[in-house]
Amino acid sequence: MPEKNSYLINQSDDSISDILKRMNQDVKKSEDILTLGLCVVMLSTMIAPIAPPFILLPLVALIFAASSTYARLNYHKIEKQLLASIGQLAPHQKKLLAPIVVVFTQYPTVPLAESFNPLLNLKRTWKSALGGILINPFWMPIFYMMGIQISEETNIRLLIDAIIAVETKLTSKNHPFN
Repeated sequence: MPEKNSYLINQSDDSISDILKRMNQDVKKSEDILTLGLCVVMLSTMIAPIAPPFILLPLVALIFAASSTYARLNYHKIEKQLLASIGQLAPHQKKLLAPIVVVFTQYPTVPLAESFNPLLNLKRTWKSALGGILINPFWMPIFYMMGIQISEETNIRLLIDAIIAVETKLTSKNHPFN
C-alpha cells in the first residue's frame, strides 16, 4: 500500500477536522512507539537474572535507539504530510493550523546522525557520563539513548499541545453559544 503524501483526502468544509483526526492517529502512533520502547526496557529486568550484563545493557541501549529512531521518522512523516496538506487549503484554513506549523518551525529536530553523535551533544554526553559515574560506567550508553528518547517525547508533547490548541479553537469557533 503506497504511503499517503497528504492528510487531506478531499476538499470539504470539514478539511481541518479531517487533517487533525489523521494527525492525531499518527501522533498516537509515535506515542505508542516511545511507550513500547520504554515498556520493553522495563520488562528487560525480567531476563536480568539469566542474561549477563554485557548482553543486556547494550540491548537496552539498542531498544531506546530503535524506538527513538522510529518515532523520529514518524514525526518527520507527520511534518511532511501536514505541509503537503496545508498547500491545498484556503488561506483562512491555513491560519487555523498555524500553531501546529509553528511547532515544526520553532522546534526543528536535528538529523538522526547528529542526535546519535556524542561529540555534537556535549550536554547529553556530560549527563550520561555523570550518570555512569554515579551508577555504573556501562550505563553511559543507556543514559545517552534515554536522553534521545526523552527529546523525542518532548517533541511529541509539543505537537500534542499544538493540536489540542487548534482543536479547542475549532470547537469554540463552531460552538452554537459563541
